[in-house]
Amino acid sequence: MRKGLAVQLVIICLCALIAALWAAAFPYPSPVVRPFLPPNKRWPTAEIMHWVEARTFDPGFLEFFARDPERVVPKGANLVSPADGLVRTVTFRDGITFLVIALSFWDVHVVRAPVAGVVKDIEQEGLYFTRNESEADIRKSFFLRGKAAPVQQIVTLGTSLGEVRVRLITSYWASRLKVWVHRGQRVDKGQRLGRILLGSTVVLELPGKVDFSVQVGERVKGGESIIAKRSVSP
Repeated sequence: MRKGLAVQLVIICLCALIAALWAAAFPYPSPVVRPFLPPNKRWPTAEIMHWVEARTFDPGFLEFFARDPERVVPKGANLVSPADGLVRTVTFRDGITFLVIALSFWDVHVVRAPVAGVVKDIEQEGLYFTRNESEADIRKSFFLRGKAAPVQQIVTLGTSLGEVRVRLITSYWASRLKVWVHRGQRVDKGQRLGRILLGSTVVLELPGKVDFSVQVGERVKGGESIIAKRSVSP
């Protein structure tokens, strides 16, 4: 009798604790269920934005975000994706092919070399951080260069294809960039170039017209997903 009552009291206490944790975390996931959710549900967008505003982050999210997994770089005459994320735009303009990759809060944010080459230049441009832009404004920003552009760093690689540029573009939600390579350094295909902190955009600029093997809306992995064969036409 007493044993059964004790068990019931323990169950009631556990239920009360779970309810208290749920109430304390509301409207975000309770610590009890958070470990069992996929990343985008474990740390919802609204919660991450709140952390940015408050300048404080959940340690679990920071550990998850800082991950830097090894990648199997495919051999052969091909180009690999410079970043993890969603292919947003493929555009040929003024003799340059642009591949735009959007990174979410839950993507790996290490940026990699799409092809082997030598770092010819590292430029820092832009003045402002973008916050909640319209789709038209976002598309326009992909082609901005100079002081009117969002904050970005541009790594120019001298390659067998000509000059290839990888542009790391940041936003209000991702206000810092880190480039790890230096001018004159030789990099291999798939080698790490740097990192963007929180979700933003990576733009790959290739000379000439490139026939990509990936489509808009497709997800890619930096250093691993083949995005094109190494054939470029003027």
